[in-house]
Amino acid sequence: MNRLLSTSFVYMILGVASGLFYREYTKATDTLGVDTQLSTLHTHFLALGMLVFLIVLALDAVLSLSGRRSFSVFYWTYNIGLLLTVVMQGVRGILTLDGQDPATTTAAIPGIAGLGHIILTAGLVALFVALRAALKDRAMAGERESVTA
Repeated sequence: MNRLLSTSFVYMILGVASGLFYREYTKATDTLGVDTQLSTLHTHFLALGMLVFLIVLALDAVLSLSGRRSFSVFYWTYNIGLLLTVVMQGVRGILTLDGQDPATTTAAIPGIAGLGHIILTAGLVALFVALRAALKDRAMAGERESVTA
């Protein structure tokens, strides 16, 4: 559970730092107020990083998820997918602020971002597999207790 708390804290730091970076970068390049992918980077870190891992921490405290193989698959694939997605979001935002259109410059940026979303989705599926198994184990334990009582 400490790993989940630490992961959530790291995403909080990244969220705050990316918001600061956006503000300072747009001030330095005279592009303040320009709407790009970079402007929502901090909310992605805070919502998909910090908040998701705080919720998973609470679920782990109640359902003991962290010992399951599917939970480890969730943890690593979700983190990889999220980081890949937000890095590409940052790259696209910076290129847009520099006056380039990333969609026409290269197909690699949206392709890698799409791959990040696919990996993120695989991680979420693994989380639901872990949740289902934990609920099944909890129901089985409840049945055993009622039989012995």
